Parts: sequence; structure tokens; C-alpha cells
Amino acid sequence: MRSETLFLERALIPSLGGGARDVLARGGKIAACAPAGELEPPADAERVHCAGKRLFPSFLDAHTHLRDPGHEYKEDIDSGLEAAARGGFGAVMAMANTDPVNDRAAVTIYMTEKAARLHPHGPRLYPVGALTVGLAGKELAPMGELAAAGCAAFSNDGKGVADAEIFRRGMEYAAQWGRVVIDHCEDPPLARGTLMNEGVVSGRTGIPGVPTVAEALHAARDILLSEYLDLPVHLAHISCRQSVDLLRFAAERGLKVTAETCPHYLVLDDTCLENFDSAAKVNPPLRSREDVQALRCAVSEGLIGILATDHAPHAAHEKEQPLDQAPSGFIGLETALPLTYDLVREGLLDEAAFVRMWHSAPAAVFGIAVNNFAPGDPADFFLFDPDAEWTVCRESIRSKSLNTPFLGGSLRGKVTAHWLGACRIV
Repeated sequence: MRSETLFLERALIPSLGGGARDVLARGGKIAACAPAGELEPPADAERVHCAGKRLFPSFLDAHTHLRDPGHEYKEDIDSGLEAAARGGFGAVMAMANTDPVNDRAAVTIYMTEKAARLHPHGPRLYPVGALTVGLAGKELAPMGELAAAGCAAFSNDGKGVADAEIFRRGMEYAAQWGRVVIDHCEDPPLARGTLMNEGVVSGRTGIPGVPTVAEALHAARDILLSEYLDLPVHLAHISCRQSVDLLRFAAERGLKVTAETCPHYLVLDDTCLENFDSAAKVNPPLRSREDVQALRCAVSEGLIGILATDHAPHAAHEKEQPLDQAPSGFIGLETALPLTYDLVREGLLDEAAFVRMWHSAPAAVFGIAVNNFAPGDPADFFLFDPDAEWTVCRESIRSKSLNTPFLGGSLRGKVTAHWLGACRIV
């Protein structure tokens, strides 16, 4: 239920600097935010004592797979948005590799209408339209139609676009509609038939590996196209050192290039596949320890400015197969915050930067309105207890699927309450 007047007392809001603050929300909007004690709580307000807990604005996941339509046994819009809410996300951008592919307005409208019906207070769903018809990389999708229907961006995620001319035209057409192309940077021939990262572990185990240059080649292409066209491009789930080097090149030239990485690329490496564990199979693959270190430095330096989950649910019977038959991907909506908050504990990020990477940075790239605790902003926020420990298991996960290498493990940091439009949903 929504409280018409909500008053949160003595919350720590890292994005606004030090010291406890009070927040007043009315009618689903922020009415005021001030240092603790400066606001008088209205008599009719529902009061929430935050006791020094972190109050974060609801986060935005710019890279989610909800499997709906077509594969609802893995995840559907209802369960996916429930998982998002539990994980601290007030909005998600859902990728186009559904069945049918989101390459027509009817699919986009189905997704947004279902989300609004089942989760009227949120989390909100922003579909990402297919860049090419059927994600086949041969012909551009009807991008104007998709933008008009509500697509927030375009991507061929899951499949690299080999044809540079098609990709170039996609960037140009997306810009006409004020949208950005999100690229799955991967050279298809170099990646064909591979199951993990190419390196010492793949050589020792005999598992076919994809070289990091498969990602870096397309990252370089996209960066050069961005410079030539003077248009933005967003690089998805960056996973290797060479791509970081290319992002540094782009930053030095002031190009309109943004990039994301995911929690698993910052905490896991390819040794997780030494025992042929399909739970650790993901695309792009987990890379070497040297790549992990390069990514952590890139996040700390701001070369990679966005964090995203790449939430990719699969049923147990699919993942519990031999490595060459199991699909790639992990769930991530409910584990992302505790995993990446470790970057704060380790001093790689301060809390303000942590919030920026999950909140204002993706919102700025994709033009999505979020709460900055200014009067009139949506009253979307959640309480986070960085010291709460919990176990990743069926009882604690709202996603339909449990495909995560962290299953059975203990994580530190938990969303304890979540409001969207001042309506408590967690």
C-alpha cells in the first residue's frame, strides 16, 4: 500500500554526502530532503526510523533478460520484476532475445503492458529493441516503430553483429530516435564453438576457448565508429584487459563511448571452470585473474562507468548438463548489490561512486528518469543493510531460476525495505 505521506528519519544517503538525513514523500513524490532534525514530521505521516541504514535511490539495471515472452519457465515478467525489487532495482532494461524476438512493436507493447498490469507501482520495465531482425545480423529491425512503442535502446545482445556497415547504420538510425545502441562485443567467427576463455585453464583442460581479442576487435570497431560518426555507443558486459585499454583510448579522445561490466567479471575468474562446472559458464566467459584485476582498476578509475547484472535465468535441467550442452548465463538481480558493495569495503569505490554506477550513470546514458532526492522526484528508494548476511538458496531468491555459481554461499549486504512511488514493495 502507498502511504500518501511518508517520513524517513535519520537515513544515510551516500549520494548526497555525509550525515544522517530526513526524507519526506507525499503523493509518491519527494517533497523534501534535509539534514536530520531540520524537517518536522507531519502528523499524518507514516514514520520509518532508518537507524543509520543506507538509503539508496532505487537502482537501474541496464542489462536484464526476463525470458518473457517465450521462455517463461525460466523467468517471466512477474517473477523477474519481483526479483528486481528484492535486489534494489526500481527499473530494468529487458533485452530483446525473447521468443518471438522483440523486433516488432507488438512484442514491446506486450512486455510493457504486462509489467504495468502485474507491477503497477514498479519496478518499471524498459524494453530494449532488437537491432536486427531476429537478431540475425542481416537486416536492421524497424527501429522507428520500436522506439515509438517504448524501446529505450537497441541491441543484438547475445550475438555480435559481424557486418560493420549494418552496425554503423544502426547507430545512425538509433540516434534519429534519441536512442543508443548497446553492443555485445564479440567477433562471431572467433567465438564459434567455444565454451570458456582461451588461456592457461582452457589449455590445461582442453576446453575450447574464445580469445579476449574476439571482444576487443568489436570494441575497437565500435569506438572508431563512434569517433567517425560523432555518435554514442554503449559497450555491454566488458570482460577483458584489452577492452579496458581501448576504453582508455576512447576516454583520452573524449568520445561518446560508455561501457558496463557485471559483478561476476569483478569477483570470479576462469579457474571456476577447471572442473567443467556448467554453473560457471557465461558469455562473455569468465576471464583470467589478470583480466579481473584490470576490470577492477577500470571501475575504480571510472573508465567503466556502469554496473549491470546481465541477469540470465536458466532452468536447472538446462544448466545441469555437460559444459558443451549447457546454456550460458547467471541470475544476478538479487546478488548484484552485495557482490559489488565489496568494492566499497575494499576501497575501490566510495559509496557515492557505487550509487552512481548503478543509478545516475545508466539513467543518463539511456535517458531514464530516476530519483535524486530532489523535490518532485519519484519517491523510489530502498534501505540497504551492508552488514546483513544471507544465504543464496531457494527460500531467499525470488527469480524462478537458481543458476548462479554463488548458490549455497553466504553474501553480506541485503535490501531490507524498498519503496516505489512511496509504495512499499519489499
